[in-house]
Amino acid sequence: MSHGDNREKRHTRLSGLEPLVITPELGFVNIGERTNVTGSARFKKLILDERYDEAVEVALQQVENGAQIIDVNMDEGMLDAEHAMVTFLNLIAAEPDIARVPIMIDSSKFKVIEAGLKCLQGKGVVNSISLKEGEASFLEQARRINRYGAAVVVMAFDESGQADSAERMLECLSRAYRLLTEQAGFAPEDIIFDPNIFPVATGIEEHDNYSVEFITAARELKKRFPHSHVSGGVSNMSFSFRGNDLVREAMHSVFLYHATRAGMDMGIVNAGQLAVYDDIDPELRELVEDVVLNRRADATERLLEAAERFKGEGRREEKDEAWREKPVAERLKYALVKGIDKYVTEDTEEARQAHASSLEVIEGPLMDGMNYVGDLFGDGRMFLPQVVKSARVMKKAVAHLVPYLEKEKKVGDKKGKILMATVKGDVHDIGKNIVGVVLACNGFDIVDLGVMVPAEKILAEARAHEVDVIGLSGLITPSLDEMVSVAEAMQREGFEMPLMIGGATTSRAHTALKIEPCYEHGVVWVKDASRSVDVARKLASPKNRVDYLETIAADYQDYREGAAAKRSRKPLISLAKAREKAYQPDWSAHQPKAPRRPGIHQIDDWPLEDLVGYIDWTPFFRTWELAGRYPDILDDEVVGETARSLFDDARAMLDKIVAERWLTASGVCALLPAARDGDDVVLYTDESRSEVLERLVCLRQQADKNSENLCLADFVAPADSGVPDWAGLFAVTAGLGIEEAAQRLPEHDDYADIMLKALADRLAEALAEALHAKVRRELWGYAADENLANEDLVGEKYRGIRPAPGYPACPDHSEKTKIFDLLDVPGRLGMQLTENFAMLPTAAVSGYYFGHPDSKYFVVGKLAKDQVEDYARRKGIDVATAEKFLRPNLSNEA
Repeated sequence: MSHGDNREKRHTRLSGLEPLVITPELGFVNIGERTNVTGSARFKKLILDERYDEAVEVALQQVENGAQIIDVNMDEGMLDAEHAMVTFLNLIAAEPDIARVPIMIDSSKFKVIEAGLKCLQGKGVVNSISLKEGEASFLEQARRINRYGAAVVVMAFDESGQADSAERMLECLSRAYRLLTEQAGFAPEDIIFDPNIFPVATGIEEHDNYSVEFITAARELKKRFPHSHVSGGVSNMSFSFRGNDLVREAMHSVFLYHATRAGMDMGIVNAGQLAVYDDIDPELRELVEDVVLNRRADATERLLEAAERFKGEGRREEKDEAWREKPVAERLKYALVKGIDKYVTEDTEEARQAHASSLEVIEGPLMDGMNYVGDLFGDGRMFLPQVVKSARVMKKAVAHLVPYLEKEKKVGDKKGKILMATVKGDVHDIGKNIVGVVLACNGFDIVDLGVMVPAEKILAEARAHEVDVIGLSGLITPSLDEMVSVAEAMQREGFEMPLMIGGATTSRAHTALKIEPCYEHGVVWVKDASRSVDVARKLASPKNRVDYLETIAADYQDYREGAAAKRSRKPLISLAKAREKAYQPDWSAHQPKAPRRPGIHQIDDWPLEDLVGYIDWTPFFRTWELAGRYPDILDDEVVGETARSLFDDARAMLDKIVAERWLTASGVCALLPAARDGDDVVLYTDESRSEVLERLVCLRQQADKNSENLCLADFVAPADSGVPDWAGLFAVTAGLGIEEAAQRLPEHDDYADIMLKALADRLAEALAEALHAKVRRELWGYAADENLANEDLVGEKYRGIRPAPGYPACPDHSEKTKIFDLLDVPGRLGMQLTENFAMLPTAAVSGYYFGHPDSKYFVVGKLAKDQVEDYARRKGIDVATAEKFLRPNLSNEA
């Protein structure tokens, strides 16, 4: 291995028109990478279009940016690589400013390498050869390269495959060195080792140490073979941050900082995109060093979380399309992760033609991509809007394959089959649809029964489809009882598959206390879509299910015991005592204002453009499981980039909804004479207050506390006070026409469908806000001079409240029937109530108006048995029905 002391001062000598002597004093040698069709979309397009003059300009830019060697690669399926290599090398040979530097001929095809060698004017470099095909082939190629006088790059690749650890890198390259120097006649200084630079921060644990392995190998190679060089393609290591130039440049600079100190003295880099190590933001530099040196287990997550704050600008056009040059499987994966559906049909077709069947495309590259999406989402490195976009791409790809699948009569293996349904009487499905999309993205077969599904249908379909798991969703509180009914029916009929519970009104508490005790084969509450995959994987796996359900059952038992202990520590007070602590305004100091325009007011087709300014965007982001308040969320360090992208998409669709009148917003309200009667609000037919029109039955707080125990009726003047008072009712919707609007959306586009429903909900809430403002300023007129910005409206800085039945201050959804009857909501607006009092269309709001200056929102909370019985009496229903209406608020005492 030793070549004697006479070699101690020998240096590598390369040349174009000018010599390049690589001495230690020269420092790191930059090898320009942009004249490579596999790494530059722009260069590839120029070569494919035979715009060689412009391609030559790319080479010139590399030299001007400091490249001391130019790497030229023409390996592309649509190219005659040999012809392109020869043509391009001959052209740059005629350009003195380029030809002065040595050329690195880069190809996986030896005939292209040899054709290129014949064109060189000086001493170049071949990139690369390896032991992949054995020693005989390796030596044959090496001897021919040596005859041309070129230096050679040797890859850490042998008959066993590509080396990915320092040990394997050293094994491969040490063997290659011996063959090159002892049998092929190479001088040590003409050997350049490439130990393999692999991507780090990919989210795959096995990749975390790749940079450390390279650096370790480089250090040992320099010790063993001091006259040879260590090189590599630096841009590979930052592949997972494509599109974020600033982070990539920092990664390259930090990697080189440590690798060059270890012995790396050459590298293929974009010389114009290399940050100065000391100029890198200190925070970013530390995060990147944690990744490059694998200094902490969460280094990747921390860099990913911070990456968007360091988003680079410029040179994006070329980068954005660079992924199109990758193999089709990688293109499909990229498209799925990024939610890009522009090319997915053609890429899917290309993949289909390359596989034995369409099913292989689904189970191979498409599911690989979606599994990666699922992993990123589960790790918190992708967010819900991005996942739904990914699902859109997946659906489009699968739709292209469906005709072929039918011809092949093949069905893919799934991770499990899950039936999903919104329970009887409930019409809300945004959350269920989101969970369905996420689970489908992760390989589950979803049977979606839609909304308002009775228990008997759920059970029958579960049997017919032989599902592994049943998932129930609900948004309104009566849905909780329906879920209990489904669980009881499953127990009664001998079902054994587990039950998943989800939806806005559901909770760990209700699941543990009410549902899980009814069914012995497992009930699991799923908080949100991001947790659904992990839960579903465990429930669908017979191997993991038992242990998981035992853990959940123990947790729920602990919760029940803890809840019982908590209740025993803090009992509720009696209804009589709570009424003694009622809020009692000084009615002599407040004279309620009579409405300027009492009675019923109907507004058909409220201009949508007038509602946009009333939108509260914070709940919109919550729909997509992005935490934060608008507008601060747009600049959030973690979700800001996703939130901005989502907001841009929302505003674009909202513009279409408004401009093209996709939806119709209408409302009706009434301002009526009113008085308090105990815990009820009595509405009268006219100002004589001699005839009762309706009685709104309200609930009072029973918690034992130092402040008043509130009831909505407290904000209305008592009948015996002699003070004439008023109250209001309203119902609004912005969901009229939503089914027709959905037909305008692209097929298989869950993202657009969920976006439309979410925006309709926001417009309905905006209409409720706008109508309330109109009531305060004009119709009732008690705040005629009010002039509040939207943020003040969102912050409820106005006088008065508009509580809604089914919500904390009045939790009984059945009270909506009185609003619908009094206002003739079905006749006036076309809105309906389901049997469980959910509103159709779902983009709807209904409630009351109270105008007292001290009125405020509050939570009724838990109710004792005496109030439930009193409430049943006042409503004229039996106690069992009252308990059903008030289920989430019942205490053990009730």
